[in-house]
Amino acid sequence: MAVSTSGVIGLAGRYDLPEAAGPRAAHVVLAGAPLPLAGTLRVYTCGITPYDVTHIGHAATFVWSDVLVSVARALQVTTISARNVTDVDDVLTRAATSHHRHYDELAVTQEFMFDRDMQALAVARPDQTPHARAHVTQVVQLVDALLSLDRAYVVGGTVFFRAPADLDRGGLSEEEALAAFAEFGDRADDGRESPWDVPMWKPSGEDDPAWPSPWGWGRPAWHVECAAMATAVFGPSVDVLVGGADLVFPHHAYQAAMAEAATGVAPFARRQLHVGTVGYDGAKMAKSTGNLVLVRDVLKDVPGAVLRLLLLHRPWSQPWSYDHAGLAESADLLARLREGARSSGDDGRAEVLAALAHDLDVPAAVEVALETGGGAARQLLDVLRLGR
Repeated sequence: MAVSTSGVIGLAGRYDLPEAAGPRAAHVVLAGAPLPLAGTLRVYTCGITPYDVTHIGHAATFVWSDVLVSVARALQVTTISARNVTDVDDVLTRAATSHHRHYDELAVTQEFMFDRDMQALAVARPDQTPHARAHVTQVVQLVDALLSLDRAYVVGGTVFFRAPADLDRGGLSEEEALAAFAEFGDRADDGRESPWDVPMWKPSGEDDPAWPSPWGWGRPAWHVECAAMATAVFGPSVDVLVGGADLVFPHHAYQAAMAEAATGVAPFARRQLHVGTVGYDGAKMAKSTGNLVLVRDVLKDVPGAVLRLLLLHRPWSQPWSYDHAGLAESADLLARLREGARSSGDDGRAEVLAALAHDLDVPAAVEVALETGGGAARQLLDVLRLGR
């Protein structure tokens, strides 16, 4: 492995350059494949539906997205990040109704609490935070474009996206994919032509948020909201699409299919970073199962950097189970890294960055930092935003 004088990492010894050669494009491995970075890196992260508090399963996704951006910037790559807020969603409306609050009020409150948790975990604020409520016009434009291309149709005021025959189900069988639909509250008994077609625009009832459209007063559906927000911010494609592993299907599959059908640009995302699910008490941590470990509760006992390191000290795609004992191990590891950072010397910085450039391999980077100390440990703490 060789390093250019600019500090940009060249993987697999590709850039054994003389000092006068100057900087070269940064090459990283992401999701198991090379991803050359020349120009601006566009990172779109599927964010929150602001109807409830943040648990560590959610936090893991946003911490990993933050590290991706931090690594890219350490490689001197211009990076623009966006993380959306889905503040128009039926689950939000139902939660607001159950709390006797307006959906706007609940969304603003929960988003504030989420931002507070992210700040405690040292997650940098994204460059763009598109909100669904502010992009309804773009949703209508996208739906209208898909109708004009015969990739959508109207049934009783609902506009359905006509799913492509080659829809990527993320390796799921037909039965598993239909079960995934049901998990997110979708159903196929509402007049759609195919069980794989999904709503993009729905007529609103008296208690639903509503906007005018060519198909009557209504509201946007989930997948098209993200497609519209991403294309509004970044144009027809992104470099990295980030989300939890449970978003592979149906959400990211339909978000990509809608954007590709409307723009003619494929793939919608050069890479997809699907962060492994977090389990607790024998099941995936989820609001539906009620086995939540809340970020704000964990942070009553440990600093944010300890929880952040716990979330990161593993392969990003690996499912794992949370237990309280892991916090003590994380605290000990962080103390050792900070102690090493206080030693003199500047060796190992390039090796740490190279490990992180290779599929965000935090465990390998930690190993280098612990063994070398000094500059290597300081580099790791800085790029992972763990403080010194």
